Amino acid sequence: MIEIQSVKKNFGDLSVLKGMSLEIPKGQATGIVGPNGAGKTTLIKTILGLVKADSGVIKVNGNELDSDGLYRKDIGYMPQVARYPENMKVQELLDFIKGLRDQDPVYEQELIDQFNLRPELEKPLRTLSGGNRQKVGATLAMMFNPDILFFDEPTAGLDPRSSHKFKQRVQAEKKNGKTVIITSHIMSELEQLVDHVIFILDGKIRYYGSMDDLLKESNEERLEAAIAGMMDSDTEEVAA
Repeated sequence: MIEIQSVKKNFGDLSVLKGMSLEIPKGQATGIVGPNGAGKTTLIKTILGLVKADSGVIKVNGNELDSDGLYRKDIGYMPQVARYPENMKVQELLDFIKGLRDQDPVYEQELIDQFNLRPELEKPLRTLSGGNRQKVGATLAMMFNPDILFFDEPTAGLDPRSSHKFKQRVQAEKKNGKTVIITSHIMSELEQLVDHVIFILDGKIRYYGSMDDLLKESNEERLEAAIAGMMDSDTEEVAA
């Protein structure tokens, strides 16, 4: 479970997270949506400990975030834009992360084959296409079999085959009871992968609940239309 209590974060005069509170239970697939600059990535990085909240409490599996970072072993993270040592080969990166985490991978070879990465293993990371870098990020996120998985715009740059393979893998992780959290601007992708939706606007949570309930409340058939309707309503309220 992930518990977030009254979390605030400012960057200088810019208030990015404005007292967010929510609970994401174990085994739930959740999509985080909202316009650019809404606070989605900052929220994820705060949970990961990559950004320190100015106030509030975050707990992962009952453990409050602290300086030793041990809770991160329960988490796999695939960033939107992964930055790796450019001269390091793919296999060297995988080996480096294994040593850094001091964990034996569970699914390393399976993921390498699933994402067709074996021909890339001896290539320097600087030579990889954007799509292959994404596949490396997906492999790193899932190969240790963590309980919680974060994916930030995961299919950006993936070809149709790789995107399909990734979605199949995420569906399998859901069935295994993992907590899956995805941010994406592709609403059709979220419709395939998640059961619950968090809509963030201007650093605040404007909706958190099941996708089915959201569609019923908005009287829409597609997630994209439901989210657009909420954004339009907020704009009208501000204008009034």
